Amino acid sequence: MSTALIDQILESFPVRAGAFIVTLYGDVVAPRGGEVWMGNIIEACKVVGIGESRVRTAVSRLVAAGQIEGEKEGRKSYYRLTERASDEFTRAARLIYRRPNVARLKGWHLVLLPHGAEREALVSRLTRLRFGMALPHLAILPDRGEPLPPLGAPHFLATTEDDLTEVARGAWHMEELAERVDHFVAGFAPLKGIRCAPRDALGLRLLLVHTFRQIALADPMLPVPMLPQDWKGPEARGLFAQLYLELSPAADAAIAETFVDRDGPLTADPTRIARRIADLSYS
Repeated sequence: MSTALIDQILESFPVRAGAFIVTLYGDVVAPRGGEVWMGNIIEACKVVGIGESRVRTAVSRLVAAGQIEGEKEGRKSYYRLTERASDEFTRAARLIYRRPNVARLKGWHLVLLPHGAEREALVSRLTRLRFGMALPHLAILPDRGEPLPPLGAPHFLATTEDDLTEVARGAWHMEELAERVDHFVAGFAPLKGIRCAPRDALGLRLLLVHTFRQIALADPMLPVPMLPQDWKGPEARGLFAQLYLELSPAADAAIAETFVDRDGPLTADPTRIARRIADLSYS
């Protein structure tokens, strides 16, 4: 039953090897020391239909991109998050697992982008921070008092009484995001109450996180009046939290049984795991 559900989800939500391995590190490896054996990466990917050759190619690209670094011990290879990637994963985890920041909107972050070759790299960086492009050289983000890392371009804070609904919806393509949210709810709702073997539970949880991650990291958390009609963002987050908590006992058992680093079985950071579970238990 669970294997059939994995296949069904993969039909609706295809995965790329590199992005899925990033999800694996964020959900499983980062809160357990940041390092894992290559064999565990291969096995976790196999559950969702990603073959070993694709995994090895994707790992090589992640190393080249500076997200992970490898070391050999005997015939085994182990890969650890780089310091830069670890910081990025920590920021991403806040958006994926923590309850949304519902603090009152204080204003807007504005970033002016330069002309020239460096613009593309800045757009990519700002998009990862959930900025939207209001104009070709103006990025915006709601300001709810949360700190931002250095942005690499002129950055201002602004307030206005004007209605920015159309500007905001265009900057983030909110109608398209709403369709992705609806698709997530329809695709993962059948998993409610599922019971399955630890290996399959881990595969399903990783697919759940992988799919919801793409929504959470794209959602700018606009004020309610600016959201599309029939916005299901809260429903999607509630479904994610419910399924994550339901799948975790069996998924964590699979991790404890088979996942290792150079020192032996992966050891979870109890504070980080407890915080994650508490954050997901609010609904």
